[in-house]
This record gives sequence, C-alpha cells and structure tokens, in this order.
Amino acid sequence: MNTHNNTLPVLILKKVVHRKKVVLAIIFRFNHEIKEQIKEIGGYSFSRTLKAWTIEYSEENLSTLKAKLNKKVVFEEDRNLQQVVLKRYVKEKRNLSEESKTVVRNYVKYLKGKRYRKSTVKTYFTFIADFINYVKDKPLTTLTNRDVELFIEDVFEPRGMSISSQRQLISAVKLFKLFYPSCAIENMQLTRPKKSKILPTVLSMEEIATLLRVTQNLKHRAILAMLYSAGMRIGELINLELKDIDVERKQVYIKNSKGRKDRNVVFAESLIPIFKNYVVSYGPERYFVEGIKKGTPYSAESIRNFLKASCRKAKITKRVTPHTLRHSYATHLLENGVGIRYIQELLGHAKPETTMIYTHVAKKDLLNIESPLDIALKNTSRFDKTKAKLGLSKDF
Repeated sequence: MNTHNNTLPVLILKKVVHRKKVVLAIIFRFNHEIKEQIKEIGGYSFSRTLKAWTIEYSEENLSTLKAKLNKKVVFEEDRNLQQVVLKRYVKEKRNLSEESKTVVRNYVKYLKGKRYRKSTVKTYFTFIADFINYVKDKPLTTLTNRDVELFIEDVFEPRGMSISSQRQLISAVKLFKLFYPSCAIENMQLTRPKKSKILPTVLSMEEIATLLRVTQNLKHRAILAMLYSAGMRIGELINLELKDIDVERKQVYIKNSKGRKDRNVVFAESLIPIFKNYVVSYGPERYFVEGIKKGTPYSAESIRNFLKASCRKAKITKRVTPHTLRHSYATHLLENGVGIRYIQELLGHAKPETTMIYTHVAKKDLLNIESPLDIALKNTSRFDKTKAKLGLSKDF
C-alpha cells in the first residue's frame, strides 16, 4: 500500500474532463476499505484510461469523500482541483463535408510527400481538420487570416493551448496555404507568437541518484538510467534497438532522431551491470524495452506514469517528465566542463542556439558570486566589532 510517513495510505485527487464530463479522479494503491467507502457515495466507476476511480465532480461529493476518509488517508490534491473546468471546451466530434474530408486527406498526403515526421503530420492534420471544422460551411476558397485569428480566439485560447502549440498551428496553416493556394489566406502576414523563454527544470545529481535508488523495478530503473545517462528523448528510447547498443565500445547509436539525424552517444559504464541484468531477466528480442508483446516498442505513457510514481517516492516536488532527465544530463555535462559544441553533438541539436539554453541553467560560476547584501553585512561587522555576528534576523 502506498503510504505517507509510513502510516496512512495516500489518496490523490484530480479534477479532469473524462467522457465529456467533469469528474473527480481518485488515485490510490488498491485498498478494499477505501474502495468500499467510495462506493457508498454512489455514481462511482473505475476508468481504465485514467487508471483511477471516478465520481461526478461536485463540492458535495468532494466534501463527502473527505469526511468519509478523514484520518484514514493522506489527501494529495492536484493543483487543478480548485480550477474551473468548462465542459464546453471538451473536443467534440468533427462534422466535415465530403469535400473538406478530401482536402484534408490530400493535405496529409502532401505532408507525407514532403517527408515530415509521423508525429508532425498527425499534429498538423489535427489542427487543420479542427480549423476547417470550426469555419463550418464557409467555402475553403474564402478562408482569410481573420478566420485563423478567430479560430485561435474562440478555440485555441479557451482550450488553454500553449504558445508552442499555437506556433505549430501557424506552421500548419502556412503549409496548408502552399498546398491549397486557392484560399484567401495571406501566408506572409501570418506571424507566430514569440517562443516562451522558460528555463528547463533540472534535477540535481543527488536527486537523480535518489530517483534511481527508489525505482525498485529493474526494467523501470534501466529505462530511467538510460534516459539520463545518454540524454535521450523518450521517442529515441522507445525506438532504440538492442543491436544499436555497443557495450564493448560503450556507445549507443541513435538512428533517425529529430530532424532525421543519426548520432552516437556514450553508454555509461555504470549502466552495464544493470543493462546485463535487465536483458537476462526480461529477455527483450528487438527493442531495448518492449511492451507486453515481445518485439514491440514500449509505451511512452507507461514511462511517464512510473516516473511520476518514482518522483513521489523520492519526494521530488519539481514537475518532472522524461525530458527533464535530458535537460539534467545536458546541464550536468556543462557544469562538469564539457564544451557547448560537444554537448550540441551529444544532444543532436541542429543549431547551437538550442543548446545555449543550458548556459542559463548551469550557472555554477555565476551562482558563486557573492550577493552585495552579504558583502555589506560583512563589511559592517568588520568595521564594528560589536556587531561581529550581524544578521538580518537581528537588530542592526
């Protein structure tokens, strides 16, 4: 049973939209007593998708649940619990005309012909299909820049889509204009919002070590160790084949990664014992990590799920994703004196500017600079011996 302070089980509460309804998702390690208490509220069900028990969200249901399980569990409330979730923003089924469906299908063929990656094709298809669904019966030849703006204002922004997604939408529309020049969209006037300059979350080396230590499952530990030690993207890891791991030369060959680039990365010596133990224990046939069926790739969602569980065990409160391990890898290399050009090659970045973001995180020397406040207090102490232990918590 998942426990908090080795006493009570932990119950995680989330408010989510599920099957077009706002529900309270209740996540916990199976416990018969807790399950029975939830059943008494009524309207409960278990969602295989969410991997959680759910009941209709209401203040009454939330209060009843807390009252029933008071002092029997430790509640962990997700930050979205008090936020308003509007059902009208639940994505509805598209209703495209046959003509529009043909245009969208041909647009997808156009993207594939340009050799865009599957993930990019899927994203651009979704945006354009949703956009055409939004304009409804308006002829595609009359689409303008204002239609794009209204789609962003009425659909994108209310859904809480990120700036990154909006930039992708503009890219999708620009390509749609090239594919379908008959529309009235002015390609050159479409502008992308500036990228958010958000510094990546980075774990310390101690946090990485703790994370690996609390991950007891051998397969899970091998996955996290590989992600961090090689600075891999999650897509690169789940597509990594055993034949591309050279234990003798301590190298991992990553094929056809982002930007259709291949690269070699270092296979950590400390990973060799875990790797050999894992291969013998699980017997993967083709991929480094495989799903339930032998020879098939592992699920990215499974990695995200057990990583969250490991972070809870390690008491890491930062928002951690598989990509956080890649950020941490790059930052730790920089802090240990590896040149930015080498790090760019190891990460597979096309431009050095992409790698330069880690110089804003790995400010080891900059953070060693003494604050002028500390200097001022020390100087005051130096000139006035009666204030040798001067501090802000005391009187000057």
